[in-house]
Amino acid sequence: MSQTIDSSESLHELAIKIKNWGTDLGFQQVAIIDPDLSQASKNLREWVSNGYHGTMYWMNKHGEKRYKIDKLVDEAVRVICFRMDYLTDNKMIAVLKNDNKAYISRYALGRDYHKLIRRRLGELVWRIRQEIPRHNVNQRAFVDSAPVMEKPLAAQAGLGWIGKNTLLLNEKAGSWFFIGEIYTSLELPVDISKAKNRCGNCRACNSVCPTNAFPEPYVLDARRCISYLTIENKHEIPKEIRPLIGNRVFGCDDCQIICPWNRFSTESKESDFQPRHNFDDIELLALFAWNEEEFLLKTLGSAIRRIGYEQWVRNLAIGLGNSQGNTDVLAALMQRLTVSSSLVKEHISWAIEQQRKKLGHTAN
Repeated sequence: MSQTIDSSESLHELAIKIKNWGTDLGFQQVAIIDPDLSQASKNLREWVSNGYHGTMYWMNKHGEKRYKIDKLVDEAVRVICFRMDYLTDNKMIAVLKNDNKAYISRYALGRDYHKLIRRRLGELVWRIRQEIPRHNVNQRAFVDSAPVMEKPLAAQAGLGWIGKNTLLLNEKAGSWFFIGEIYTSLELPVDISKAKNRCGNCRACNSVCPTNAFPEPYVLDARRCISYLTIENKHEIPKEIRPLIGNRVFGCDDCQIICPWNRFSTESKESDFQPRHNFDDIELLALFAWNEEEFLLKTLGSAIRRIGYEQWVRNLAIGLGNSQGNTDVLAALMQRLTVSSSLVKEHISWAIEQQRKKLGHTAN
């Protein structure tokens, strides 16, 4: 049975306080919903049945916990949804056009957002409990964790609509933002503000995708998505896709960069999202020169660290293979070849072959 407090008026006042606290903690939008994930769960099952999830096998696990919130948090009846903007630079296109630079998805330039947002939501959970100390409220915060259907929840909360690139779009903030949730057993008053889909006839995001990862609007085949291939995929990247990846070594933002709604995005004021170690504008060779110890040191507290050093070098090797013909690049690849794992060695060998073609020789 869900938890209640003294009156509907008190619940209304608490909801207002929660939204004000959220604003104070750096969130640009807060909304409360009584979720209905029946259609979203149906869409997910169909997506998985088509194999579009690749090796993300967890997408087909957890059963009812994914779409019935009280199965994940006992007695939960409401979801409080949050939006936090993260864009901190405007160099994306310039870096993408320079194939000697490494393109890193903008969300990963600074401190790992999981840590920052989880801490902020944890503080909000604490404030709620302090506000109603006599009540045993079940609550739990989530940030891209556990079997939570974040985008459908956020769409229901009016934080945006799910666009043709399958990302959440907001008419005032584009798509450069993170989302998080608090599941709660409090019967808070809900917001009825679902955002209207404003994609219209535009298909720019689908057309610009380097690997043609959208079999149709609103459907992503992760197996062809550069973000999936460079981050979630732990294995060999298909040879036919490698030239299409270009210099994107951690994720891909093309379908966001091209989106007209991102003209309205504003720069984040969060210092933790500011780029570290020149990740927003750095040479591929500089990153490729890192040993594992340096990788671990410079990705401390970063979302990049989660892929591990082996995948990092694998991705950089592809970027170097796609870069301009350069004897320094070829020499760096040759030097690394004999001291790499079999997975990395295969990608370095491919990159060496590409460089030799560009330099017009086949010398050993």
